[in-house]
Amino acid sequence: MVGQVRARKNAPPREDVLTTAMEMIAERGLEKLTMAALGREVGMSSGHLLYYFRTKDELLLRTLEWSEGRLGIERGRLLARPGTARARLDAYVELYVPDGPGDPHWTLWLEVWNRSLNADEEGRDRQAAIEGAWHRDLVALLAEGVSRGEFGPVDPDRFAARLRALLDGFSIHVAIGLRGTGREQVLTHVREFLDGALASGA
Repeated sequence: MVGQVRARKNAPPREDVLTTAMEMIAERGLEKLTMAALGREVGMSSGHLLYYFRTKDELLLRTLEWSEGRLGIERGRLLARPGTARARLDAYVELYVPDGPGDPHWTLWLEVWNRSLNADEEGRDRQAAIEGAWHRDLVALLAEGVSRGEFGPVDPDRFAARLRALLDGFSIHVAIGLRGTGREQVLTHVREFLDGALASGA
């Protein structure tokens, strides 16, 4: 028991473990992220990692939540900056779409989605919370654009749901490297869609 307490005291902060997990996904791919491999990187046994995270599914979801927390801060900054609602909407889209094939954040998202069929209610609620944060920010931005007359009279909540479905589909194509759907091509498609769908008619 004393040895266990000492080991936990000497364990790296949980955020360091999550940072290392994301770095391993970026450098080696998700299949190389095992409890044993992660333990070697952070100087912990796989047993101690299981003490903190219980299962690999929990480790992946915690890592995703940590990554999303960082993205949420960045998203908040870009949505709060001065400028038109459309300029900030374009910035939102650019943040949403993966950087390219194998983007570590999207690689992680796809794996968590894939495992969600077997997730418990708490896990599903936590995934929904991540999705909800993106949705609420988009709804607020669309509502601002409509109120300013920059956008046509769309329903912000319904339009946000449809736009995010479009972004998810395109983002999966980018993340898996589907031919003909590189990041710049996707951004062009989305900009053209928004030009037509949000035309104010002013």
